[in-house]
Amino acid sequence: ATSRLFYGWYVLAASFFLLFFQSGARYSFGIMFKPMAAELGWNRASISSVFFLNTVFFALTMSLAGKLYDRYGPRWVILVSTVLLAAGYISTSQVYALWQFHLFYGVLTAVGIGGASVPLIAALMSKWFAKRRGLVISLALSGNCMGQFVMVPIINWFVLAYGWRFSYVLLGFIILAGNTLLVLTVIKGDPEDMGIKPYGYDLVDAAATPEKPNNAIPQPNDLSLMQASKTRSFWFFLLFMFICGSGDFLVAAHLVPVVTDYGVSPTSAANMMAWFGLLSMGGILIAGPASDLIGNKIPIALTFVLRLILFLMILKYPSPITFFIFAVGFGFTLLITAPLNTTLVGRLYGFKHLGLISGFITTIHHLGGGFWAFMGGVLFDKTGSYQITFALSAALA
Repeated sequence: ATSRLFYGWYVLAASFFLLFFQSGARYSFGIMFKPMAAELGWNRASISSVFFLNTVFFALTMSLAGKLYDRYGPRWVILVSTVLLAAGYISTSQVYALWQFHLFYGVLTAVGIGGASVPLIAALMSKWFAKRRGLVISLALSGNCMGQFVMVPIINWFVLAYGWRFSYVLLGFIILAGNTLLVLTVIKGDPEDMGIKPYGYDLVDAAATPEKPNNAIPQPNDLSLMQASKTRSFWFFLLFMFICGSGDFLVAAHLVPVVTDYGVSPTSAANMMAWFGLLSMGGILIAGPASDLIGNKIPIALTFVLRLILFLMILKYPSPITFFIFAVGFGFTLLITAPLNTTLVGRLYGFKHLGLISGFITTIHHLGGGFWAFMGGVLFDKTGSYQITFALSAALA
């Protein structure tokens, strides 16, 4: 019996594929953008407003889902979220009025995605693994990157061959079937329910004891959210995350429309979006070790320097080649701040209220992202291009 594979590895694999399916579906928004606009006669501000609403409800749902996860465990939370997400995509395939798009995609799919998001999967992995926790969480979250890389080109093929309505129906049924199967057959919330301990629990527990007397590192005062909000650093942190999100979600929503405006084929544009996702895995794998060596500030600063260069490049030299460089370069920066923010919050405000403060900051990140994606559509409708949007993004970076 001792030679059997630890069950947590199966939970890891299932978590990988949960994020795989969800990210592939979520990042297909840009692919659907122009086909929906062409059929329904909507301008880009209108479609972008739905994306904005989606990010708001997604951010709000993550906090609620976390509380439900703690109370009921991940299986029911993910299962209900899966049903809502699938219903949202299938319903989106039947929209003819903008209010329907706001309701089905802006609200329903957002709530569905928020119930099985990255923070919850990371929490699930933390319960199953005491040893190699950082590696395991990274492996699970890589499903987010691989899903975008694999599924976005496939979804694009279906959009070109069968239309965006059929593609949304297909996405709904894939997620419903895939996630339900994984939840009912593999996902379990706590190893103790199976009568086992987390992976490496005994080794970590034994190793932790002798370190306590030697730990001379001073810990920061544990600040509540209200106390943290009275510090200057907290407001700089919020501003930084608002700007960070603005770039992330602008590119996620508008990359495909932008490059196809310049004559890039929909297939090549979808491939750019796919590589945008894959390179984000490289960034997240490098960010952690880099912060251990040189701290958090330098990797974060370099991230925004690279973004500034990339925005200036496509402003001055827009071409298929520079757009591809932009996609892979920006993709590399996409998730660099994800592992750094939590540790930085802990150092600045303590660890007692880490979840609440980090969650609030993540919400601001998403609000900034949704707002700027919406403004990208508004400014395009006003000016006929994304030049002003990219210039402002460069200035913010």
